[in-house]
Amino acid sequence: MLRSRMNHRQVQSAFNNNVAVAFSLLSRGGRKRKPGLKGRMYTELLRRVCRDGGVAEPVSAPLIKKLHCQDHEAVPFDLFRHAVLTCFVFADFMRKSRSLFEAVSPSDGILCRAVLGSLRDALETTGCSDPARYLEASAKLTPGRLAQAMDRAQTLASGTPSTLMGQEEFIEEASALFISRVKLVS
Repeated sequence: MLRSRMNHRQVQSAFNNNVAVAFSLLSRGGRKRKPGLKGRMYTELLRRVCRDGGVAEPVSAPLIKKLHCQDHEAVPFDLFRHAVLTCFVFADFMRKSRSLFEAVSPSDGILCRAVLGSLRDALETTGCSDPARYLEASAKLTPGRLAQAMDRAQTLASGTPSTLMGQEEFIEEASALFISRVKLVS
């Protein structure tokens, strides 16, 4: 039986290999095309990664705008790798955000803001390339930590009238949190 679990290095190596193969295939020239990956194909690929990851176009559009290249520009491998990884992580982040909203909905804005605060804190933890930081980020999103954050928010807001927060507003704010932390590769 195949090993069902892979360690971080194996996953990273497999991802890097897949990205290198994809870049090579997309960069091939043809009868009517010069070799090299151009911005139009790169941008379409990023849209597709987000769409296939379950992210609606209006939600992913600001990220694509931040990562996009002009249609005629040549896309270097480092930029390609960074952008593809960013789109995959964004799709995963948005799936987690949706499931967090569904766990607290229908809910008042106070609880939703507490969850958004926890998401923001988790993203701030990952500000460095050290893989241990991702473990810290995950620890901030455990059910216990989220429950504490929501309980604290309710206690602080007791007696304050609250409004409901819709899923669209929640998702929009969660995506803005993520996109604001995306660094561009130069």
